[in-house]
Amino acid sequence: MSSNNFNRYFHLVSIISLLSLTTVSCGISRSSSSAIANATPAKIAGIDIEPPKDIKATITGEQTLVLAGGCFWGVEAVFENLKGISNVVSGYSGGDMKTANYDAVSSGGTSHAEAVKITYNPQQISLGQILKIYFLVAHDPTQIDRQGPDIGNQYRSAIFFANSQQQQISKAYIDRLDRSRIFTQPIATKVVALNEFYPAEQHHQNFIDRNPKYPYVVVHDLPKLALLRQQFSDLVRR
Repeated sequence: MSSNNFNRYFHLVSIISLLSLTTVSCGISRSSSSAIANATPAKIAGIDIEPPKDIKATITGEQTLVLAGGCFWGVEAVFENLKGISNVVSGYSGGDMKTANYDAVSSGGTSHAEAVKITYNPQQISLGQILKIYFLVAHDPTQIDRQGPDIGNQYRSAIFFANSQQQQISKAYIDRLDRSRIFTQPIATKVVALNEFYPAEQHHQNFIDRNPKYPYVVVHDLPKLALLRQQFSDLVRR
């Protein structure tokens, strides 16, 4: 990925986000008084940003991984477009079952994060490749308790690991990104054990496929999909 394309993309998203904050967010209207610009990645030319090799490369059979990175609509859409991924479900993780619903989670009063559960074949796409897309396309991992216009702990950046392999590889990749100083700010992503994942309401599933002209989607999510296809075409479904 070239430095110019990467920085141009995030700069454009930041500008558009600021212009649109008075009208749209992930399902809830917010005023611009509570919004600040997205963080902007530093130059990455000449820096090795390849993910670390999977610790257990011989693992077979489908695996699952739960990732949180802001509004689940866009995160879901990014991973649904990748080869080797058979299913992506939007939902909630980090809290308990009684508060695992959109109204409660979006209020910010629960321990849940909006998240996606990814089912993938490690023989077709590695955990490292998934993490690369997560950090460089799906969201801005330097933002704390927010993503763009969406503010609150429910929009935090987090990897909910299901086993020691996921934990080790995630921490190793975060360490590599921080050492390489790709971003102007440290990685804020938390690596925490997965207790439970609760699927979101049906109308949140495949939201972008069904609502491609929804204002929030046009502003915040379609540029991610364009970047994915442009810079990681080898991983994208045909």
